[in-house]
Amino acid sequence: MSDQNAAVSTTPHRRHIEFDRLHNFRDLGGYRSADGRTVAWGALYRSDSLGKLAGAGAGAGAGAGAGAGADWDRFLGLGIRTVIDLRYPWEIEAKGRIPEPERFTYANLSIEHRPYDQAAIDPDVDPWRYLADRFAEVTEDGVEEIRRAIELIAAGPGPAVFHCTSGKDRTGLIAAFVLTLLDVSEEEILADFALTELATARLTADWHAAHPGRTMRWPSYGRAPARILSLVLADLTARYGSPAGYLAGRVGITPATTARLRERLLR
Repeated sequence: MSDQNAAVSTTPHRRHIEFDRLHNFRDLGGYRSADGRTVAWGALYRSDSLGKLAGAGAGAGAGAGAGAGADWDRFLGLGIRTVIDLRYPWEIEAKGRIPEPERFTYANLSIEHRPYDQAAIDPDVDPWRYLADRFAEVTEDGVEEIRRAIELIAAGPGPAVFHCTSGKDRTGLIAAFVLTLLDVSEEEILADFALTELATARLTADWHAAHPGRTMRWPSYGRAPARILSLVLADLTARYGSPAGYLAGRVGITPATTARLRERLLR
């Protein structure tokens, strides 16, 4: 696995934090802002479903003794205080939430409002344009939840983590918006999005294990090439002048929120 960390000091940092059950848990530290500062390590994380920490067969709210073991200890060791779950409530009901949510400032903010089944995507369509169009739906439907998620990241308490099911699309969109507000370059934003590709094989294996007897129609399931997000950002630029213009004008992110976000996350 390649190390794409941009270390702030001589202390080694890891972009990817290894868990047994989680496949796409990453530190958003190390990215450089246009003002020369750098996103702090250990302050903000992105992940696939933290419900996996409850252990096999555990329901929502199950404790650490339900089989999470070393993964749960490793997670607690990060000192995370805020957890933002971007999934639908029905996904949480079916798959569970983080164990012991009362330990954290926990919020369920479902930014997607029109569910679709990626495994059933027609293999004959342009997959990246199709997914970019689904992202466009989220950017219009989910403005309230997007704003609240960003405000919670800015306000704390921290460190914080946000996640969806695979840590790919909904999580990737919030990561892109936070990095945009931190004035990180589009090149690095796209590169961060594409790091999910390192988890594709494990995410696909999880799908097959969870859906025995089903056929995966779409051969690109679990993929996250930078091309998808590049299309999304270009669409936002065409409609709002820039992604930052979208966040200010459509989502309602205020200068005060942006200032708090930068103060909290940039070093």
